Amino acid sequence: MVKKTVTIELSSGLDARPVAMLVQLASQYESSIYLETGSCRVNAKSIMGMMTICLVKGEEVVVTVDGNDEETAIAEIQQYLVGNN
Repeated sequence: MVKKTVTIELSSGLDARPVAMLVQLASQYESSIYLETGSCRVNAKSIMGMMTICLVKGEEVVVTVDGNDEETAIAEIQQYLVGNN
């Protein structure tokens, strides 16, 4: 299992379109992927769950990935969230 704190740098934060793209990205991996902010922990592969957290630019989120492809998955998720995709 790997965990990383990431600051959201997407200009629009995680509104509908960026959330859908993040869910598509996360779904490509075998690993379990969760985003945590405050007391909220959400499965990154769940569009409904991801829509509930409403992250904005500059906010920090903890990304937790567990599985065979966790290193690749966390690197790609981080790259997406900081806008370097």
